[in-house]
Amino acid sequence: MNGHRLHHRLATSLVIVGGLLLLIGCGGLAGGSNGAGTVGVRNGSLDFGTVAIGDSKILPDTLSNNTSSAVTISSIQGLGPAFQVTGVTLPIVLAAGQNAPFSVQFQPTDPGNPTTTIAFNGTNAQPYVSLSASGTAVTRGKLSPSPSPVAFGNTKVGANQTSTVTLSNSGGTDLTITQATMSGAGFSMSNLALPLTVHAGKAASATITFAPTGSGNFSGSTSFAVTANQQNSKVVLNFSGAGVASGTLTPNPSSLTFGSIPVGSNSSQSETLTNTGGASVTISQATASGAGFSVSGLTLPVTLASNQSVTFNAIFAPAGAGAASGALNIVSDASNSPLSIPFSGTGLAPGSLSANPTSLAFGSVQLGNSAHLSETLTNTGGSTVTISQANLTGAVFSVSGLTLPLTLTANQSVTFTATFTPASAGAVSGSLSVVSNASNSPLNIALSGTGTAAGQLAVSPTGLSFGNVAVGSSSSLNGSLNASGASVTVSSASVNNGEFVLSGISLPVTLAAGQSTPFTVTFTPQASGATSASLSFSSNAANSPAVQSMTGTGTPPPQHTVDLTWNSSNNAVGYNVYRSSVSGGPYSIVNSSLDGATAYTDNTVASGQTYYYVATAVDGSSNESGYSTETQAVIPNP
Repeated sequence: MNGHRLHHRLATSLVIVGGLLLLIGCGGLAGGSNGAGTVGVRNGSLDFGTVAIGDSKILPDTLSNNTSSAVTISSIQGLGPAFQVTGVTLPIVLAAGQNAPFSVQFQPTDPGNPTTTIAFNGTNAQPYVSLSASGTAVTRGKLSPSPSPVAFGNTKVGANQTSTVTLSNSGGTDLTITQATMSGAGFSMSNLALPLTVHAGKAASATITFAPTGSGNFSGSTSFAVTANQQNSKVVLNFSGAGVASGTLTPNPSSLTFGSIPVGSNSSQSETLTNTGGASVTISQATASGAGFSVSGLTLPVTLASNQSVTFNAIFAPAGAGAASGALNIVSDASNSPLSIPFSGTGLAPGSLSANPTSLAFGSVQLGNSAHLSETLTNTGGSTVTISQANLTGAVFSVSGLTLPLTLTANQSVTFTATFTPASAGAVSGSLSVVSNASNSPLNIALSGTGTAAGQLAVSPTGLSFGNVAVGSSSSLNGSLNASGASVTVSSASVNNGEFVLSGISLPVTLAAGQSTPFTVTFTPQASGATSASLSFSSNAANSPAVQSMTGTGTPPPQHTVDLTWNSSNNAVGYNVYRSSVSGGPYSIVNSSLDGATAYTDNTVASGQTYYYVATAVDGSSNESGYSTETQAVIPNP
């Protein structure tokens, strides 16, 4: 379809009586007023900004009688706890041309962003004029230390602990810390330069240090003098701590025996150190001695409070057969430093690997296909064997299910899969070489197989011609895949042009010799003009990939327009046309200049969309009527 024309008539008449514009007519155009005088206010919008709760702010304003007769204001609406009008007494009688000053007071009681509309009404609630008032209410600045109180716990005599205290302003106005008074033996404060202003929502910090002068409990405090909005207050931050004597480290177990461990493997045992003294202990060094011994999971330095423990692992990995001994030496500030924990263990000789079966024969496998056989490796020796490598010769052989390195204990086995994927016809051989710490490494497993010829895959027809298809529309054609000679497995398909889409076939699919399967190609042009593409089917056939060519031409979609007409309005010198994509608006004007005729053609519509139109009439004084009755236009697709 090359055109889409909709005709809608808007019947409206326009009359100007005594300076009042009246729009009358069956088209639904509304009226408006340009009166000669009104009651007004000098400031129609009052913004009080930010005011703290408990404070107030007053802004002045003025009422003006701009009419030619006296006006009486009997009531004021929109007042409440936050907003009040002052400076006037009701009723207010304003002679013609008279002004009356007044003020609005903002005195918030709750935090937030209150707003109101203050209306000055006459007798019988006749509305004369209104103004909007708004402000932001915040709490007065408040100092909130964190943590509070500061608890240092146990601190060894002769040492010290520090704590960073965050001094947050949780109120809505700035505050100033003018003084900080410390009390309590052993406590001190640093990194706080006074006086200090902390803005609303911001924070400062200070460092509190506890250095006990002896054993026992200590307490203290800091008293902060704070000024916020010209009001003074005090905030007290309390401290506590205890001085304790040196601690003692106790190991559990007191020694570690690893037993017999095969060479090439390792054994891990858990070790726990506990502070059984009254003060904290800091471990600074942990050194393992003796060949094959080490520790893990112990990050130094580490501090243990009284009765606190740390657990880590001791490891024995023998470098050779025979007995071995060593120790873990712990250096700390405990009373029994250094602490020594003895280690002992025995290294065992490597084991031996056996293969079952000792060789793998895959037989005849069609080109493009694969054959799979299982293989099992068993540790027939007396100690653990670690397999580090599995090396293949022969590119057509592969293994899966064997993750290396792999450790087999005595009599333990691992089973994995060997795969033969011939690349050409004829017999082929290879081997799998297993490298380990076994006594018979490397272990070789012979591999053999024969590749047979692959089948053929044909696509029919070899080309698809879609002809002319409108942009935004689609056209579909069918094709088929045919196997010959031997079975063929089609693994995937690809199209090199996004305007062509393959469907109707699920891949992968296996076709026996002489079997076929259908498919569908859909052409959806995105732009005008001729285009082409190739559809490629990948398979294990000898002639893979099988390719089908495709051509098609995109033709331009039809151009749609919407024609609008309406009845003329009296005294109108022109008309405006408005459009929206939503019923009821909001509307946007579509004519670039005032339309002097009673018709308009909209050439900017899009296929598949729905539009809603209204019109207005404009007289010689540029007075514009209200919207006409809405009309709808549904645009076809494409």
